[in-house]
Amino acid sequence: MQQLKLMIILASTRPERAGEPIAHWVLDSARDRDDVDVTFVDLKELALPLLDEPAHPRLRRYEHEHTKQWSKLVDAAEAFIFVMPEYNHGYTAPLKNALDYLHHEWVGKPVGFASYGGVAAGTRAVQLLKPVLTCLGMTPLTTAVAVPMVGERVRDGRFESSPELDEALGMMLDELLPKYAAAMRPLRAAS
Repeated sequence: MQQLKLMIILASTRPERAGEPIAHWVLDSARDRDDVDVTFVDLKELALPLLDEPAHPRLRRYEHEHTKQWSKLVDAAEAFIFVMPEYNHGYTAPLKNALDYLHHEWVGKPVGFASYGGVAAGTRAVQLLKPVLTCLGMTPLTTAVAVPMVGERVRDGRFESSPELDEALGMMLDELLPKYAAAMRPLRAAS
């Protein structure tokens, strides 16, 4: 079987963000698999301006080069993992902005989550994001990774995982890739 194309998106753009070492842990785990070709996108580096396209994304009449490049990247992916913090019980503005730039490129693709935060581990942000993703035609997974008390797990720029978190990540990758992304490939091809 042809490798599935997974895009891991780091949703935080803050300096000294806890998400960067978590994203690299997810990235390394995904790259250890032989059934996936992984692309990593850091929204801080992508640096999309606030949505500035004059036409609605459903029309795919993009005028700006940054939108055309973003469209090409997202269109090539078959599945996503959002590595995301929780800000005031919600998802990040850069993630919402990146989602809003496009439409058709997201449709028919599954998405998993590696969230992090305090006691709630970013889960409230994930739950708030799911209706947005459903509106874009994506399939949000219920199997996820949730890292609580992230300040105790990220030290000196390194993420300290646990057997439980490693198992959760493995379960999510197993569900996201061979189950959802592979099963949805013919559906995407037909549309």
